Amino acid sequence: MTRVPRESFQDELDALQADVVSMGEHVLAQLDDALTALETADAELAEDVIEGDAAVNERYLDLEARCVDLFALQQPVASDLRFVAAAFKILTDLERVGDLATNLGQYALATGDESVSAGGTVAATSTPAIDTPPERVIEIGRDAQAMLADALDGFETQDAETCTEIAARDDDLDVLCQHAGEDVVRQLLEAGATGSGASTAAGDPDAAALTEWDAEGALDEVSRVLLTIRDLERVGDHAVNVAARTLYMVEHDPTLIV
Repeated sequence: MTRVPRESFQDELDALQADVVSMGEHVLAQLDDALTALETADAELAEDVIEGDAAVNERYLDLEARCVDLFALQQPVASDLRFVAAAFKILTDLERVGDLATNLGQYALATGDESVSAGGTVAATSTPAIDTPPERVIEIGRDAQAMLADALDGFETQDAETCTEIAARDDDLDVLCQHAGEDVVRQLLEAGATGSGASTAAGDPDAAALTEWDAEGALDEVSRVLLTIRDLERVGDHAVNVAARTLYMVEHDPTLIV
């Protein structure tokens, strides 16, 4: 492959940075829509997020190939190598956040499907074991989204201070996720204890069967919320990764890289 003049090579690097940021903005939009679909039970929006993952993957593969090409265009100096390597890794994190947004869209669809019977009619529902999704979980999602947005800003502006702050914010996010998960399990246990007592007191086999069916539904509901919390925590982890790659690129500091 023919090497290009240094000026043209720098233009390619600048274009890559702009395209990585653009992909990040696309992924952030996907994540925003997924959180909104969860919050509002918007099945159409959830479907859009799921279908949109293919475009994220296609964009990722295109930019990944460009990173490989840039290594071959010219013998890069050390700073160029760090930049292209950082961009390559950041693209992987963004693609995975896109996958997590798709997961959230699927959880939103599954939650909506549970209120519809096999015949397509709206089924009667009992009081849910937990709020679905808990408002607290949506707030965690917005915090994770903000972390990723700030990490991308740090990459675009090469701001080392912003990147360092992301790691501290992730510690706070992890604590919020832990507390939210514990709260969901506690609500399930409380709902189970209340339901069992009601069935026993009534002595009604039909009531007992209904309680058992509700317990199964509650377990599915709780599992989905716990998976949602896990995926949002991972969004935060990917934001830290973006910040860590940027910090290494700017200051050759591997402190945040794990």
